[in-house]
Amino acid sequence: MAKRPTKFQPGLPTREQVLEFIQTSETIAGKREIAKAFGLKGQEKIALKALLKDMAEEGLIDGRKTAYHRMGGVPRVTVLRVVDIEDGEPVAIPDNWQPDDASPPPRIRLVEKKKGARQAALRRGDQVLARTEETRTGWIGHPMKKLPNRLESVLGVVEFDGSGKPWLAPVDKRIRNSSPISDIGGAEKGQLVLAEPAGRGPRAGVRVTEVLGDPLAPKAFSLIAIHKHGIPDHFSDEVLAEAELAAKLPLSEEQREDLRHLPIVAIDPADARDHDDAIWAEPDGEGGFRAIVAIADVSFYVRPGGKLDREARKRGNSVYFPDRVVPMLPEVLSADVCSLKAGQDRASMVCHMTIDGQGKVKEWRFARAIVRIADFWPYEQAQDLIDTGEAPENLQNLWAAWKLLKAARDARDPLALELPERRVMLDEKGKIAEIALREHLDAHQVIEDFMIAANVAAAKALESKASPVVYRVHEPPSREKLLALRDYLDTMNRKLALGQVITPGLFNRMLKDVTDEAEKALVMEAVLRSQTQAYYGPKNAGHFGLSLGSYAHFTSPIRRYSDLLVHRSLVDTFHLEQPRPKLDLPATSGLSQQDRDDLGKISDAISGTERRAMEAERETIDRYVAAWLSGRVGEVFKTRITGVQSFGFFATIVGLGGDGLVPVSTLGGEYFRFDEASKQLTGESSGAAYAIGDILELRLGEANPLTGALKFELPDGKGAAIEPRGDRPPPRKKGKYMAGKRGRPGNIRHQGRNRK
Repeated sequence: MAKRPTKFQPGLPTREQVLEFIQTSETIAGKREIAKAFGLKGQEKIALKALLKDMAEEGLIDGRKTAYHRMGGVPRVTVLRVVDIEDGEPVAIPDNWQPDDASPPPRIRLVEKKKGARQAALRRGDQVLARTEETRTGWIGHPMKKLPNRLESVLGVVEFDGSGKPWLAPVDKRIRNSSPISDIGGAEKGQLVLAEPAGRGPRAGVRVTEVLGDPLAPKAFSLIAIHKHGIPDHFSDEVLAEAELAAKLPLSEEQREDLRHLPIVAIDPADARDHDDAIWAEPDGEGGFRAIVAIADVSFYVRPGGKLDREARKRGNSVYFPDRVVPMLPEVLSADVCSLKAGQDRASMVCHMTIDGQGKVKEWRFARAIVRIADFWPYEQAQDLIDTGEAPENLQNLWAAWKLLKAARDARDPLALELPERRVMLDEKGKIAEIALREHLDAHQVIEDFMIAANVAAAKALESKASPVVYRVHEPPSREKLLALRDYLDTMNRKLALGQVITPGLFNRMLKDVTDEAEKALVMEAVLRSQTQAYYGPKNAGHFGLSLGSYAHFTSPIRRYSDLLVHRSLVDTFHLEQPRPKLDLPATSGLSQQDRDDLGKISDAISGTERRAMEAERETIDRYVAAWLSGRVGEVFKTRITGVQSFGFFATIVGLGGDGLVPVSTLGGEYFRFDEASKQLTGESSGAAYAIGDILELRLGEANPLTGALKFELPDGKGAAIEPRGDRPPPRKKGKYMAGKRGRPGNIRHQGRNRK
């Protein structure tokens, strides 16, 4: 609380005294704090209210009664809202700033409290209480604490009730209630809109700020995700101009290795929008292979410090949707000049590798080169050429070299989880043509193993010179998660001894011991839930999932900023700088001093943008699946239970995906006991049990394309037969009892998926 300044006498303050108090207050200066500081009571408080109103009308102060500041200024302590991430640092504006074209809100750069102290990662929309300071270079804010998030903006569809009152139905399935619309902004019934709170509290409702159009139109599902997650999807004119200029950079044949004579090939998805990588191999005459992994030389075109670089850093990565890609770089670079297209000269950063007869990479060397890709083969075509024996020699060499890499990978025994991936295929009009699980071919593993080898080589090459590295880190499971996994496996009569060293191979052997496919899927999901989330960082902690001591991302600089930073470090470390460009672009293509100083902060930021992209991509797929199923409501599907909570269980359609809820209130009138350890619901009277991994038939009761939510129900309303999957131990007596229709639902949340 504010302390009474000793130089102020008790009593109603003057205008000058109010302004001085607001400017010198160490805390938020609202009407209550001002009254207390000047010892006001009764009628004096009423007079203060009138004074503050007059001062606001005179343009002396601004804000709300809970927090005032001088007009045009920022309170010394105030609530800030993060609106952007620039150069890895959050940028905020005062949360209570009133829109005024003549006085736009100042952009305040948030900095750490202490030099070297790690700041909790802030994301767009977060709110912090901060101490502000105006410097010669602009406003800065020192966060004091992060505040609980409140609804800042929401995507939804306009609906009208029976009385003609407009409501906003949110498209986020985590928001359960519609909001009244106080200002419809010209939107019509059924339109997708972006809205913001019209005031404090749920009764204030929302006001429409932007009309986005038909929520079921082609590309609308990805548009929902883009707006919801604040994904930048438009490049400024300045960024596009710099990209066009960079695209004109000439390639120096004298300063690059000329590899255009080698039959280097690219193997990618048939619908790939960009081509980061290409590979080549030939026998070395000693039982091994000489190999080259050629990667797009993005660092040559995207130089540190420019507008193009700042925009790439802000985006962190490209985001891939079924109907569009939101690229990290403008298309003149990502889909043209940088992309390794067949038959065209391209700038490349290459990794020369020597693979011995046991599949170990014994030597590596990095260089800048000019390459001309001989062929582009979709995965399916490359696999077919190998399977039919019609593959050309260069493709046969790649498969032979891969078999050695595969042998080394098998000896390393990385974590092997068979995780299905859904693929949405659209027709020419952008409508859903098919949704299916992606087929996994040897061709996919060939590319993956070559890329992993190059990524390891990049990390070790930089380590050998004590150079900066942005590592791809995947830490071992925490003891807390291992204990939870042990307890869960115990309910299946399976053991996990924690006294031993936990390795990926331990989990692999556990999975091999499970012969029943339904139970194997159950154990696999339990192992997946025990894993930590991979992230980027300047300190090495190894990659548990790949069973590697050092790992970095080097092979996808068109779509990942982390890889671009690794390329820049390689340029500096191995003296690969090219002649200074004559164009108006930054001179260096290596790491800038800011890159080096802020590597930890940048790593945190791009780890955040990666998580954002994963969430957006997953939610968009869910919406497409729900749209695909919306015409099949009422049909019965074979499903597998993927999650169990006290309020019901989640199930996914076998072979298609899409999680849907079966509320416990629909399971009948009896009480169901929830066992946390075994993740099982058991009927108190009937003994009917529902546990993760169970296979059963369910009727699709609802499919909402706007939220991506599904809802299932039992086919007969009384229970559903469950396919046997081995002995199931009885549930523990501990647990929470839930009544049938009288049960109280908990917060619905879907199981997340962890990627490495």
